[in-house]
Amino acid sequence: MHIQKGDTEAEILDKGAYLYSFKVKSKDVLLEGRERQTRGGMALLIPFANRIKGGEYYWRGKKYELPKNSEGNAIHGLVRDKIWDVESLKSDEVTLSLYLKDPGYPSPLFIKVKYSLDSSSLTTAISVKNEGEEAPLVVGAHPYFIVKGNWRIFPDKAKRLIMKDKIPTGEMEDFTITQGEYDDCFLLKGNVTLISDYSKVTIEKENMDFVQIYTGQPSAVAVEPMSGAPDAFHNGIGLITLKEGETATFTFKISVRL
Repeated sequence: MHIQKGDTEAEILDKGAYLYSFKVKSKDVLLEGRERQTRGGMALLIPFANRIKGGEYYWRGKKYELPKNSEGNAIHGLVRDKIWDVESLKSDEVTLSLYLKDPGYPSPLFIKVKYSLDSSSLTTAISVKNEGEEAPLVVGAHPYFIVKGNWRIFPDKAKRLIMKDKIPTGEMEDFTITQGEYDDCFLLKGNVTLISDYSKVTIEKENMDFVQIYTGQPSAVAVEPMSGAPDAFHNGIGLITLKEGETATFTFKISVRL
């Protein structure tokens, strides 16, 4: 699905409600979309973001098992391979929805995402309604921004979650973010800006106080807004307990200056 407003445009797939491309003035903002959604474009990470240690967890006394990656962990949620329904499509916005029911998760969820364009910006609004029993929730997104030359992030002072084997230990440390190699989670409330010779990108986020920074692809930096930390189903950092019938909402706006 293609949406456009002036010289700002985006392409969204129904598989995973995946943001395949986002362009301003015909210039790609995101690394080219890929079949493996977390290697380009922007994937949605629901109902957990990044890793769940060992691909299993207990919730209200019951054990749940999730698909594991090569490291033996579950990663990046349960919605990327699902076909979403298109609820509405206009020239400059699209809304998709998904009824998620999975044996690895305690409750069915009704999820909506709305992508809307404005001048040089894209807003993503996500709502998650619990259609069953109380359940744990973290919501995130995985945008891969193109960078060129030196890059920096503001604010550069943040709390970094201390990791062991890419899993948070539960402790945090003061940290200054400089250009380098990252697969790290930070407590970064408020706006986050990524600047390079290619563009200036600002993410304004609501109910998403964490950011994962990942540099696993050349000439790109993933700056991932998240409502909670990796492995939150175990460590509880930023974890939302979604009650029966309750809806949680999350919004972030990506503004671009070339």
